[in-house]
Amino acid sequence: MAEEFRIVLFGPPGAGKGTQAQLLAEQLGIPHISSGDLFRHHLRAETPLGLRAADYMRQGLLVPDDLTIDIILERVMAINSEEGFMLDGFPRNRHQAEVLDDALERRSRALDKVVCIDVPEGELLRRLAGRFSCRECQAPHSIPQDASAEVADASPFPQCDHCGGELYQREDDRPEAIRKRIEVYQAETLPVLGYYRDRRILAEVPGTDSVEGVNQKVLTVLGR
Repeated sequence: MAEEFRIVLFGPPGAGKGTQAQLLAEQLGIPHISSGDLFRHHLRAETPLGLRAADYMRQGLLVPDDLTIDIILERVMAINSEEGFMLDGFPRNRHQAEVLDDALERRSRALDKVVCIDVPEGELLRRLAGRFSCRECQAPHSIPQDASAEVADASPFPQCDHCGGELYQREDDRPEAIRKRIEVYQAETLPVLGYYRDRRILAEVPGTDSVEGVNQKVLTVLGR
């Protein structure tokens, strides 16, 4: 069996990583490992990890490294050496990147490509203000900003286009948390791009095009 891609999908909150990850997982036939989804699973199940992470996520802060690394590496290290995967939301700083690289190189094989979707801050703020998620499948939905306040207060909530589940706005997507999330990204996460740039596996893709347009750009940098 041919080796499959091992990718990190990178970008600020609101850049469209979740949407692109769903498309790429189907197109490339690799699992999508989302740190946010894993943490929300533990939060809903009220596991010790979920309870510890809850306060950080609700404030739009990064979950501490020890919690993040343990849960992500447990999932990644379960993948066979010939299999691919796509990480979304991890690593978020240079230390996490170094720990991931060390673990992969010792137990299987290294990353193939890091793709960064770049979107200006003004566009990020507009997108996040209208972003809702499905309670059942966690699929993201975009609702026009002038209607998002009505949706947030509506009863019953609109339904998911994918599974019919109820839509809701995550606490870390509410206005008071959005700017903090972007500030945290710029201060703590953006510098890790230099680490991957030095390793010559970073590809930067403009994220202001349509979903299909961004997807084609990502496939191009992956050689597909």
